[in-house]
Amino acid sequence: MNKNIAVIRGDGIGPEIVGQAIRVLDKIAQQYGHSFTYTEVDMGGCAIDKWGEPLPKAQLDKCLASDSVLLGAVGGPKWEGMEGSKRPEKGLLSLRAGMGLYANNRPAKLWPQLADASPLKPSIVAKGIDFIVVRELIGGVYFGEHKTEVVNGEKVATDVMPYSEHEIERIGRIGFETAMKRRKKLCCVDKANVLDTSRLWRAVMHRLQPEYPEVEYSEMFVDNAAMQICKDPSQFDVIVTENMFGDILSDEASMITGSIGMIPSSSLGEGTCGLYEPIHGSAPDIAGQNKANPIGTILAAAMMLKYSFDMDAEAAAIEAAVNRVLDKGLRTGDCMAEGCTLVTCTGMGDAVLAEL
Repeated sequence: MNKNIAVIRGDGIGPEIVGQAIRVLDKIAQQYGHSFTYTEVDMGGCAIDKWGEPLPKAQLDKCLASDSVLLGAVGGPKWEGMEGSKRPEKGLLSLRAGMGLYANNRPAKLWPQLADASPLKPSIVAKGIDFIVVRELIGGVYFGEHKTEVVNGEKVATDVMPYSEHEIERIGRIGFETAMKRRKKLCCVDKANVLDTSRLWRAVMHRLQPEYPEVEYSEMFVDNAAMQICKDPSQFDVIVTENMFGDILSDEASMITGSIGMIPSSSLGEGTCGLYEPIHGSAPDIAGQNKANPIGTILAAAMMLKYSFDMDAEAAAIEAAVNRVLDKGLRTGDCMAEGCTLVTCTGMGDAVLAEL
């Protein structure tokens, strides 16, 4: 196959981790007879520095013309003082909206080699951690009206959380269909005791439920879900939830697996062109030091091969290579443990290539 991949290296450690993922993709292309062409795209802080805005239309158009998009990370303290519409993160929101990516899938899987790195008790870890958070991505409070005004002599800030039935239904179906491909358990996380949006979520999910009789469906308030993810993560298979709750819970879920640097994610819409990225941030404190963990980005590239390009064997080869690297005790600093060997970002890339 010949595929055009839009590459957003981004800020901080983004260029380093994306560079290693591209090395792995090139190796896969060589081994399986594919051809990957990379189109460089500016987004985030680097785009602000170069173009004056976080995602110029011409850069978005490059993504829309591609077969898929691979992203590193955006943001950093350099741009924190800018107004909201000019911050690097605004570029990411605009990219998701511009590509119509309404479903963000974030797996929380504990690699057995990293069991000791989990902050949870061994008795909890021993029960297993393997679930996925299906997060609605282009609705809710992140895309609602935001305003700050003066009322009775003081500033009042308002953020609106809108959701329509069709937005909930399409992500709800993704949740049910994902559960059908896994262990057939789906939990809808909301705050229906307080929010009208959550009550609408429940009404729509109840309407969908009879279409998936094989799925064991449940509901949980978001505050309880946050506790249960720490208390007994083995109870979860698929969690479906709205944008802000999913943002928070998926970050919590990633940390109980031992390292946020290990977790990939996919953002998908109606078509096959998706956005693939690690879930961690730009880590400006270690940027340029060759210390970052590239595995999350490498596994994001594997997800891209599987879900956008239907290259199941190629994706499995990458995952198996990562597994063998971990078996050999090679670790970057974020998941280093006694008895293991510390490697650099480039060194981890070298090790995965060697296993391929």
